[in-house]
Amino acid sequence: MSEPAFQRRELGDVIPVPADVRPDPAADFTIDEGTAIRTAPGSAAARRVGEHLAALLRPATGYALPVDEETGTIALLLDGDGLSDGGFADGDEGYRLEISAAGVTVRAAAPAGLFAAVQTLRQLLPAAIDAPGPQSGDWVLPGGRIVDRPRFGYRGVMLDIARHFFTADEIKSYIDSLVQFKINHLHLHLTDDQGWRLEIDGWPRLTEVSGGAGTGVDGAGPGYLTRAGYADLVAYAAERFVTIVPEIDMPGHVNAAQVAYPELTADGVAVAVRTDIEVGYSSLAAGKEETYAFIEDVVREVAALTPGPYLHIGGDEAQATTADDYRTFIQRVLPLVAKYGKRVVGWHEMAGMELPETAIPQFWAVAATDDGTARAAANGSKVIMSPADRAYLDMKYTAASPLGLDWAGLIDVEQAYGWDPADRLPGVGEENVLGVEAPLWSETLRTLTDVRTMTFPRLPAVAEIGWSPRATHDWASFRRRLAAFAPRWRNQGIAFHPSPEVPWVG
Repeated sequence: MSEPAFQRRELGDVIPVPADVRPDPAADFTIDEGTAIRTAPGSAAARRVGEHLAALLRPATGYALPVDEETGTIALLLDGDGLSDGGFADGDEGYRLEISAAGVTVRAAAPAGLFAAVQTLRQLLPAAIDAPGPQSGDWVLPGGRIVDRPRFGYRGVMLDIARHFFTADEIKSYIDSLVQFKINHLHLHLTDDQGWRLEIDGWPRLTEVSGGAGTGVDGAGPGYLTRAGYADLVAYAAERFVTIVPEIDMPGHVNAAQVAYPELTADGVAVAVRTDIEVGYSSLAAGKEETYAFIEDVVREVAALTPGPYLHIGGDEAQATTADDYRTFIQRVLPLVAKYGKRVVGWHEMAGMELPETAIPQFWAVAATDDGTARAAANGSKVIMSPADRAYLDMKYTAASPLGLDWAGLIDVEQAYGWDPADRLPGVGEENVLGVEAPLWSETLRTLTDVRTMTFPRLPAVAEIGWSPRATHDWASFRRRLAAFAPRWRNQGIAFHPSPEVPWVG
């Protein structure tokens, strides 16, 4: 099936599907050489969103698309008081988009809403808009009105850079591909048995030894983020309204730390470097004060480098930690995270003990029930839903897939789309869900192409589950809309898996 590069789009043909769509085919707007972008007066953040939109449109259109606060037929306005009739939910990401023959007006309560609307505008233009150079054709936006808001405030992706390191530039490129689908959190798995990937003052061997040559699965993929490089990455993400969620995994998954500093083992004896993919064999010593001095140094530094509200402490697969030691450890670490101004996130094993309501369990299992997560939800905790058999981007698409693992099953696009966060776990309903996250573990990944191939086209499915109203959830509609992304991804140079259940165009 093919689609002309300049075929007119329909108003609702975007991912995630908007909350309310009211087309007006008689009100199409055409971007031309006279089009300019007007942004909310006095708002530097709105101006940055306008420049972002212009940068997206200039290469393919060849138009100047000036951005200022006074004139322009595309207006990006901050107007919280004027949104009361637009059906906006609480929060910063809602927006109202109106397209008429005279121009385009976006209104939002906050710059994040303007940015979300820009991603919608981008998808409403023909696929050729994502080409790297000038294209000849009419840049038509379909007329009508969209009123939109997210179902859940947290919509994330996790990238494992511990088992295979990806550079700051690669992560930035990945962020740019994620935000098109209104993803607003990037969880970075920074430490594991195979590598430690963030520079920590006072503990230089963490990166000198466990971020150096020979680290990573099979000894491939060494490297680490310097403090300055990490801060720059956090700022880059923030400009795109993405919050970085750093993870320092503990008390298990710590072999790399113990290779660098043997005093972190129970007996002070050095451990061997591990480059395999086994889990559950390493543990920090819950009874040693050196453990908590180390953790406090790391938490303090990571918290200072990360302006977002969350710090992830892992807590999964701690088979080498006794139940009593695990409880002791978590009870010591939770106050440390709070001390440095962060809300703790942890994999759902953490919910096996009583948690403060500010703690956030992240459910990842294939299991249909989890008493600990349900108990935490009943106590007021919000839950991030990442069931491995639906949301794990590192699972194989099919048995023949060259990349990925299959311990949670094979996940094609329909499987990734066919679930709902509010009815996955008994005791965890809509009101208990903070949002969704699609983790991507890197045992089998070696390049950014590998990362994108495993991410797309399944990530758009999870993104729509997290953003769009439950009533809009429809596989037939989604696969049709998803099919149109093939030429867009090709134009952007983004690798994707051509899943056979999707009728790809172009």
